[in-house]
Amino acid sequence: MSAVDCLTMDGRIVRLRTIRPRDAPALLALHQRLSPNSRYLRFFSAGAALDAEVQRLTRPSGPDCVHLLVEEGDAVLAAGSYERVDAARADFALVVDDNHHGEGLGTLLLEQLAAEARRAGITELVGDVLAHNAAMLRVGGDLAPGVARRLGADAGTVQIRVPTLPDEAALAAVGVRDRTAAHHSLRPLLAPASVAVIGAGRRPGGIGRAVLAALRAGGYTGALHAVNPHAERVCGIAAHPSVAAIGGAVDLAVVAVPAAAVPEVVRQCCAAGVRAAVILTAGIEPAAQSALVREARRHGMRILGPNCLGVVNTDPAVRLTATFAPAPPVAGGLAVASQSGAVGVAILDAAAGCGIGISSFVSLGNKTDVSSNDLLAYWYDDPATRAVALYVESFGNPRRFAWIARALAGRKPVLAVKSGRSEGGRRAGASHTAAAAAPETAVTALFAQAGVIRTDTLGELLDTARVLADQPLPTGNRLAVVGNAGGLNVLAADAAQTAGLVVPALPLSGHSLGEGPQAVNPVDLGAQATPETMAGAIRAVARSGEVDLLVVTFVATRTNDARATTAAVAAAVDDCPQLPVAVVVAGAPEVPATLGVRKVPVFGLPEPAVLAMGRAARYAAWRREPAGNRPPLHDIHHGAARDIVRRALAAGGGWQPADVARSLLACYRVPVVETRIATDPDAAVREARAIAGPVALKAAAPQLVHKSDIGAVRLGLAGEADVRQAYRAIGKAVGAARPVVTVQPMADPGVEMVTGIVHDPLFGSLLMLGLGGVYTDLLGDRALRLLPVTDHDAAAMWRGLRAAPLLTGYRGAAPADTGALEDLLLRLGRLAEDFPEVAELDLNPVLAGPRGCAAVDVKLRLAPVGAEPPDPYLRHLLWQRTDATSGS
Repeated sequence: MSAVDCLTMDGRIVRLRTIRPRDAPALLALHQRLSPNSRYLRFFSAGAALDAEVQRLTRPSGPDCVHLLVEEGDAVLAAGSYERVDAARADFALVVDDNHHGEGLGTLLLEQLAAEARRAGITELVGDVLAHNAAMLRVGGDLAPGVARRLGADAGTVQIRVPTLPDEAALAAVGVRDRTAAHHSLRPLLAPASVAVIGAGRRPGGIGRAVLAALRAGGYTGALHAVNPHAERVCGIAAHPSVAAIGGAVDLAVVAVPAAAVPEVVRQCCAAGVRAAVILTAGIEPAAQSALVREARRHGMRILGPNCLGVVNTDPAVRLTATFAPAPPVAGGLAVASQSGAVGVAILDAAAGCGIGISSFVSLGNKTDVSSNDLLAYWYDDPATRAVALYVESFGNPRRFAWIARALAGRKPVLAVKSGRSEGGRRAGASHTAAAAAPETAVTALFAQAGVIRTDTLGELLDTARVLADQPLPTGNRLAVVGNAGGLNVLAADAAQTAGLVVPALPLSGHSLGEGPQAVNPVDLGAQATPETMAGAIRAVARSGEVDLLVVTFVATRTNDARATTAAVAAAVDDCPQLPVAVVVAGAPEVPATLGVRKVPVFGLPEPAVLAMGRAARYAAWRREPAGNRPPLHDIHHGAARDIVRRALAAGGGWQPADVARSLLACYRVPVVETRIATDPDAAVREARAIAGPVALKAAAPQLVHKSDIGAVRLGLAGEADVRQAYRAIGKAVGAARPVVTVQPMADPGVEMVTGIVHDPLFGSLLMLGLGGVYTDLLGDRALRLLPVTDHDAAAMWRGLRAAPLLTGYRGAAPADTGALEDLLLRLGRLAEDFPEVAELDLNPVLAGPRGCAAVDVKLRLAPVGAEPPDPYLRHLLWQRTDATSGS
């Protein structure tokens, strides 16, 4: 493995890499520093031969043994290894410097060892530990709650058994460690105890001076310093010639110097022990940015930017306004991260205009180090943040984003606008699956799996944030509309259908609704409705228990009292705090951004309000859904599958013959219709005779996608003459005198589906399911999922199709065995996890019938994996991002 940077549990940066022979002296020193007790716990003996252990660790790593170390600067803090004992298991061992216990170094090593072993086909790591070695037992327990243990072969030992494929409990434990480390790492950036502004000029107009002035005016609660070698004071703050001259500890440096001076300033910050830097400067070359990150990582410093707008934290205990944005935001519950500074300013400005308070704001800029993934992990446990808004241009590790965002969205709404949605980026693939997995559809799948509320515009994002940030989640999708504006009420009810909401009739009585119960909704109170009538109707609807959301409309006229009515509405909505509410006000001279103590949002038009409520209802429904599990698939033959893939790649890879594709699927018990290969008409006849009943002949050329379009598929062949005639016709269709054909029995009827795998260099492997056969491209009815695929994902994939009724017994037809279809999807998902070398796999059609499902036609393309997408569950810091179009 290449060297990677990771975070300790206290937020420090360490490097994890493969051991090299020249590491022998440092490794020997590590073992010699161990106390006698630690040495005994590691080797079961105080007199272990350390030279032999170092010699073992410095052997070259490979599929059967991996040796890793953790270093900080030039010091080796820990080492770990595994040695394969059989096809499925390997023994592991760890050693951690006595002075660095409790920092999570052993767990980092074990996580990485498990990932390396999994790629080598090893399913379990096993380690024997002395029963009183509490630290090592804790490492095993940290890797996953309930990790398997049993008594060892020797009395007084315990055997720790760690599966290399993490289950949901293991992933949850990794998530806790990830968030804890990220929170400690980003505190110097988002909640620093001291800030130095480097490049704060004496004259107005400069960025550095503007940031210093903003920090002072915002009431920053920590120690504030200016760095300017040519001034004694800037903005009333004492100036120092360098960051080192400050004399005390500096958590955060805000760098606003010319691009050419940034490398030297970063070196000075590293030497002075600065823990985080916000680099506002633009125009730094990509190579120079990478060098900055390398220098910062060596000294444990995080970098935000460069080319960013800065950072804000409105927490009264911090009051950090380290930005040159025009106006500081009002404190509130929405955290914002923007990859574009201009978009960030637009969000802050619009948020202020519609009454949304900000907990923190981060302009990511070029994202050379700190990314949206880091911020999501930080905001998970930030008590001031109740919702998160993202402007995203690109992803560096989309699967990791999905994993972290899903965890956060399970407790706080995450909203996002993703730019670059045009169809110009769609690539044409050689299979249906590849053609379906365009970048835009992959992003849509990513957000859907992660529970991220995606909006098309910034306005929609802020509308939805207004509904979610300060209100309870709706418990369903039943909408009531109450107001004095009949036309607006109708428009609101019409918008409900687009928003996925229903407008049920409500049995209400009293007030202006008449004396007897009436089935009404929208509730039109008439233009002359008094404040008391409006408030009474709102309370009556809330008490009915028949609705989950409420939109109130009010139109001011010369004959009603707008101020009294809005006050009455405010009091009424405060009386029903359990119900999400949006208010639409038109015609009033002074319209507040919110109403009531609970800050119910006020809109100018009904449609944006209802659409925002619909997004809130869909998010709440997602929160109520189970996350799902990856069921164990014990009947998989992973070793045989790996042999097939290795042989095929050694032969050049590419599109595979039908027998190779079917053999690989057989290893994962994916059902495929019986298939025989024939290379001449006589062989086709023989194979057809061996099949009882009518047969189908198809061209076996794997590069063909639409075989039926060119006449390369012949069905229902019942005799020798039919088979020979079909063989000749297929040869003519593909332009070959002796084509290779497949001979299959006519399959049981069923709904024609298409499913498959495509490997994307950025998103990793994706799984696709859609309506198959000739309708695949015509209707485009399909669903995609990123890995891993859970049982919930598999069910949601077919249920989310427009064609789903065909699978459940449409118009009296026998329902398909959807359980078998879900099982097939789970098996394909596991195949994609195990073998990213599966570049394209297309099963079309898959016949889903009452007695199960089976693939009729299979296309497989294998390709070596170059730069494999990073594992989303390994807690690596990425620093390859060097421009504004990369990373996340």
